[in-house]
Amino acid sequence: MWVDSHCHLDFAELGSDLDGVIGRARAAGVAAMQTICTRLTEFDEVRRIAEAHDDIHCSVGVHPHNVESEPEASPEQLIGLAATPEVIGIGETGLDYYYDHSPREQQRASFRRHIQAAREAGLPVIVHTRSADEDTVAILREESEAGAFSGVIHCFSAGRAVAEAALELDLYISLSGIITFKAADELREIARNLPLERLLLETDAPYLAPVPKRGKTNEPSYMVHTAQAAAELLHVDLDELARETTGNFYRLFSKASPPGGALLP
Repeated sequence: MWVDSHCHLDFAELGSDLDGVIGRARAAGVAAMQTICTRLTEFDEVRRIAEAHDDIHCSVGVHPHNVESEPEASPEQLIGLAATPEVIGIGETGLDYYYDHSPREQQRASFRRHIQAAREAGLPVIVHTRSADEDTVAILREESEAGAFSGVIHCFSAGRAVAEAALELDLYISLSGIITFKAADELREIARNLPLERLLLETDAPYLAPVPKRGKTNEPSYMVHTAQAAAELLHVDLDELARETTGNFYRLFSKASPPGGALLP
């Protein structure tokens, strides 16, 4: 079975046909999904989706794009919201200097608050990083020295230094449909050397539809195309990749239970 470790089922592109999206995912072998919170003001809807489906989990957090426009999320507030059964992770949070939709200093402060919440709640932090490799590595290292925390670099598209730092700090790395893109040779070179025991898979739906679905609205059922590309990169068969990445998901997001009490490696 596959797990889509990061998607956005509350976004309009998917929410307008949510039952269909979920049904197609299950038919494609996606046994569980994590729908990711990007705004605290929209957390209730994210949680509602997870509450309604045993195979869907959720997170709580503020995306770096939204830090300026959202009320400040304190560690205490994040920890309180994360106490609900459906919430298995903190984020997504991190740094995005590509678009700079929020001031960089505010992004950095928010990132640190999310890590503090993750550390205190004992939940993984879900990290978004784009065009911010140096600051991302610096914050991860500094916060790790302040106290251990778990987490994942989601939708990995950064440089080798981020991958090396993440692995050194015992974080996981999640691959998305970007690994199928024609211009992603550098990413594929990094990905093929990543240890299987530290990998997750995701769609980041409704974004980043993999080849051969490029240009369409992405959805969790497209996970199989990313999985096939990852299996080729890593020189493993699909069964092994499914078994390992699913096991990794439940080891990292240990608050979640496998559907039907499935045994994991």
